[in-house]
Amino acid sequence: MRTALLRSVETALRRGSSSSHFLRRPFSSGSLPDRKVAILGAAGGIGQPLSLLLKLNPLVSSLSLYDIAGTPGVAADVSHINTRAEVAGYAGEDQLGKALEGSDVVIIPAGVPRKPGMTRDDLFNINAGIVKSLATAIAKYCPNALVNIISNPVNSTVPIAAEVFKKAGTYDEKKLFGVTTLDVLRAKTFYAAKAKVPVEEVNVPVVGGHAGITILPLFSQATPASNSLSHEDVKALTKRTQDGGTEVVEAKAGKGSATLSMAYAGAIFAEACLKGLNGVPDIIECSFVQSNITELPFFASKVRLGKNGVEEVLGLGPLSDFEKQGLESLKSELKSSIEKGIKFASEN
Repeated sequence: MRTALLRSVETALRRGSSSSHFLRRPFSSGSLPDRKVAILGAAGGIGQPLSLLLKLNPLVSSLSLYDIAGTPGVAADVSHINTRAEVAGYAGEDQLGKALEGSDVVIIPAGVPRKPGMTRDDLFNINAGIVKSLATAIAKYCPNALVNIISNPVNSTVPIAAEVFKKAGTYDEKKLFGVTTLDVLRAKTFYAAKAKVPVEEVNVPVVGGHAGITILPLFSQATPASNSLSHEDVKALTKRTQDGGTEVVEAKAGKGSATLSMAYAGAIFAEACLKGLNGVPDIIECSFVQSNITELPFFASKVRLGKNGVEEVLGLGPLSDFEKQGLESLKSELKSSIEKGIKFASEN
């Protein structure tokens, strides 16, 4: 019998997605195709709760947990949960290939979190190398998998992965995603509280990138619409959404970053990818992908997911004057971050 806790988690996952056809439960696992999901960095602050959430997901038949150390313990722990997914833990680079083989979706939360006083260059230099190494293995062992990159700075790590895949001859722009879902969740939560509308009914597209001013929530397109928000309210909501990660880092007083909410966001986006692979129609989420909706080569916007990954990159829609200004303001920083990733991949 499914527990009340599990049902509540599943309900929350449904509400977290902007997709109109989220999972109708309960499903018998016999009616679902087998899907393997690999988490690279599964023993970390994001990886552990993400592993738990995906173990609860009936779309996952095989859950592969990889990290440089500690993963057998995480795997043993979550494997005792009485849900469909069979769990295996892999530790060390010599087991990375086995962890990846046959994966339909690969999620990368690996890397170090942002800490107080850490510059973006500090974060970049560590995580860029990690993502490059993992992308190289993905190209070799599961080149057709959908790749969901969580490791920051996403504005640079996604271009790094793209360059690695191009060099390996395996790049498919439809299968590489930067996970920006947490920006959407924050925008929804903050908007609902200010507009005094039920948070489970709210949808807010968030476009641009995944850091600071490159994060552009489109509150003019928020549903349900609210006439009670002033221009100052929208400016404050935008700033809070952009600074959401810093808010958590400061609240944890240097002892962590946004791990739990990020894991939840990662689980929502992974489920959307799985549903798309399974042929569920009208799966739409925001993500940082290769794009031609602006002059930049990568950009976050709403995308329609399907059996091949990205089925369609959707346009920005009508923007307010404030959002148009924000769009122009973010382009320089986002362009620089993208170029930094490409340069790293070519020089290392």
